[in-house]
Amino acid sequence: MMHFLSFTWNPSTGLDLGFYTIQYYSLMFVISFIVGWFLMKRIYKKEGEALEKLDSLFIYMVLAILIGARLGHVIFYQPELFEQDFWSVFLPFETKPEFRFTGFRGLASHGAGIGVVIALFMYNRKVLKKPILWIFDRIVIPVSFGAILVRLGNFINSEIIGKETNESFPFAVRFIRNYYNEGKAMSITNTKSPDAAYNAIENNPQFAQYLQEVPWTHPAQLYEAFGYIFVFLILWYIYEKTEKKKHLGFLFGLFLILLWTVRFIAEIFKKSQDGFADGANALLSTGQWLSIPFIIAGIYLMLRSKKKTETT
Repeated sequence: MMHFLSFTWNPSTGLDLGFYTIQYYSLMFVISFIVGWFLMKRIYKKEGEALEKLDSLFIYMVLAILIGARLGHVIFYQPELFEQDFWSVFLPFETKPEFRFTGFRGLASHGAGIGVVIALFMYNRKVLKKPILWIFDRIVIPVSFGAILVRLGNFINSEIIGKETNESFPFAVRFIRNYYNEGKAMSITNTKSPDAAYNAIENNPQFAQYLQEVPWTHPAQLYEAFGYIFVFLILWYIYEKTEKKKHLGFLFGLFLILLWTVRFIAEIFKKSQDGFADGANALLSTGQWLSIPFIIAGIYLMLRSKKKTETT
């Protein structure tokens, strides 16, 4: 259902293989790790680094991103989960009110960023043994690519949606699966399958009133993913075509400025996620406050990189 570029978004949550459903969000993470490995392989070969070191880096990054992103979401946005359902913080399951597989539906980029920083320090000390900014300057290239896919995964999952707008706005989207949880959707349509319930709300005239209740919102996830495309292309171009990669901290600093500026701007269009600073009268959202330190750090690193090269 479309009005110009506005549309109703109602996809399934994954690829149903019959015996198992591959969640699209999880698939985005898998693709980002695979592409990231190939990007870093190209970089390591170009820099003359042993590819055996790349295998260790891959393991460090997978664990850091998943653990950091999950803990970041719970700490910043859902701390009550530690008391309400402790094991669901660390495992892809709900244990209350009943046991069921959910996947990790809450992952925060801020937590992933902190996890990556810690893991890279450990990796560099134990495996790479180079100036720490050398690896930071290079890892940001695949990380920025992965950020694109993560936000696309958020869009597919109908999560981290934008603020309300109206159908006349060219890019407005109605997220049925965000507005109605599975239980509500099955209850109002009297069906036993979540997918069948959501499809009935969208396509069955009998339930048209429920579709009309779903608000039109900004697709904030797509805005953010679009911005990250430019972050990735700029970093890749500077690494491949200039000598700035020899200035320790330059690429890492530029990454911090670009990525978190995109995040800061995208927060303008996002619906509140009920973080520690969110509220009707809040000057900035939680995501914006958490972005500022990264931007400041990026400025510092870029200025400092002029005085520090790989040969000094």
